[in-house]
Amino acid sequence: MKPCLIDSGFLYALIDETDEHSARVSEAIDPLYEPIYLPAPAITETAYFVQKNLGQDGLAKFVTSLRQMEMTIVSPDGQDLDRAGEILNEYLDQDIDFVDAIIMSMAERLNITKILTIDHRHFSLFRPKHCNAFEILP
Repeated sequence: MKPCLIDSGFLYALIDETDEHSARVSEAIDPLYEPIYLPAPAITETAYFVQKNLGQDGLAKFVTSLRQMEMTIVSPDGQDLDRAGEILNEYLDQDIDFVDAIIMSMAERLNITKILTIDHRHFSLFRPKHCNAFEILP
């Protein structure tokens, strides 16, 4: 089984049950058998939104829950950072953020084709080097 990568928006929607995407992401993740890789930069981005929208208590719960989540935290390496810079330059007019570029670069390095994200616009635009297009859930 090939792992998939999870993006911050998807992770946030799993945490905040009032989020408009919460039901869709829960339905998408329940039948998954693939290992889920959580990029370390996505934790920081998610934590920012959790604190902003759910307060300090929500942030504390989120941080505590990370160890219980059935996800493997993965860190970008130097190659990923170089490639993320290339991606950001390639898509200058598309307002791609750092985490999206890191996820794409990590997907290429790790040969991952499935992305858990609510950001269909950006991840549909990407033309990864290792596959024709990403499989995007939900």
